[in-house]
Amino acid sequence: MTDINTMISIRNIKKSYGDYTVIKNLSIDIRKGEIIGLLGPNGAGKTTLISILSTLTLPDEGYGTVCNYDLYTERNKIKKNVSVVPQDLALYPTLTAYDNLSFYADLYGLKGNRKKSRIKEALQFAQLEDWAHKRIDTFSGGMKRRINLVIGLLNKPKVIFLDEPTVGIDPQSRNHIFNCIRHLVEELGITVIYTTHHMEEAEMLCHRVAIYDKGEILDIDTPKNLIKKYGENYLEVVISNIPEEFIHKTKMIADVKSCTLVDKKVIIQCVDSFNVTREVMKLIQKYNLKIELFNVKNSNLENVFLHLTGKNLRS
Repeated sequence: MTDINTMISIRNIKKSYGDYTVIKNLSIDIRKGEIIGLLGPNGAGKTTLISILSTLTLPDEGYGTVCNYDLYTERNKIKKNVSVVPQDLALYPTLTAYDNLSFYADLYGLKGNRKKSRIKEALQFAQLEDWAHKRIDTFSGGMKRRINLVIGLLNKPKVIFLDEPTVGIDPQSRNHIFNCIRHLVEELGITVIYTTHHMEEAEMLCHRVAIYDKGEILDIDTPKNLIKKYGENYLEVVISNIPEEFIHKTKMIADVKSCTLVDKKVIIQCVDSFNVTREVMKLIQKYNLKIELFNVKNSNLENVFLHLTGKNLRS
C-alpha cells in the first residue's frame, strides 16, 4: 500500500504510439507538499507523462497511484483531486474574470454558496478582487496568468500540474506566481509538478528536479545535489612567473578535479569553488605571486541539463 504522504507513485510506466515509444519503463515517487521540476526538451514526453498522471490517457504497461488512487481503476477519483494549468491561456477574453471563474466552477460541479465562496477565494488568492467584473481582454499578461492559475484551484486539488506558468509576463507578476506556488505547498500541502524552460526558475523554486529526455528520467535530485554531481565549476587565474610547485600544490587541494596551465593562465576545474578559491588564495600569498586576473565560473542547472541530455532545453 502506498504511503499517505506519497501523492504520486508509478512503476515501469510505458507508453507508445505505433512504433514510437514515448515513455520507457518510467518510475517515480513524489511526496505531499513537494515541488517537482520536470525539465526536458520539446518532444521528450513530458506532455504524455502529465496526460497519464492526470488520467487524460492510459499507459500501455506499468502500474501506479495518484493521490493513493489506482491509475486504471479509480480514474474518476483521481480527476477530482488533480488539476492541470496549461501553458496556453484557457480564458474567454470577452468575459469578465468572475464569469470565467464561474464557467469553470460549473464544470467542476460547484453550486450555490460553495461556488461563490470558491470564486471569492480564487480572486483573493490572485489579488484581483477589484478586477472581478472587468473583461479579460483588458488584463495584462501577468493578470491573465494569475486568473489562469487560480482556475486550477477551484476544485481544491491535492496535486496540480503547472505547464510554463510564467511565460510572457513581467518580473513582478512572475514573483507573485512564485509566492502563490510556495503558499500552495507550504500552507496547503499541495503537490506541484512544474514544467519550465527557465532553469533559474527550477533552481530557485523546486525541491527536486527531474531531468527528462526520450521518455526517461535521467536523474532526479535537489538542484544543489544535481549541480554538485554533474556540474563543473572553474577558476581562471592569470599569474606572472608561476612556479611548478604552485601547480602541484593546487592539484592536491580537496575538490580540485584538474589544474591546467595555458600560457600564464591557470585553469582549475573544481567541485566547490568557494573552498577551492580560499585555498588557492592561500597558495598565492605563500608564493608571493601577483594576480593579473581571477575569475570564478560557477556551474548551474543549465550545465547539468546539457551534460545529461547533450542538448539545450529549448531544442
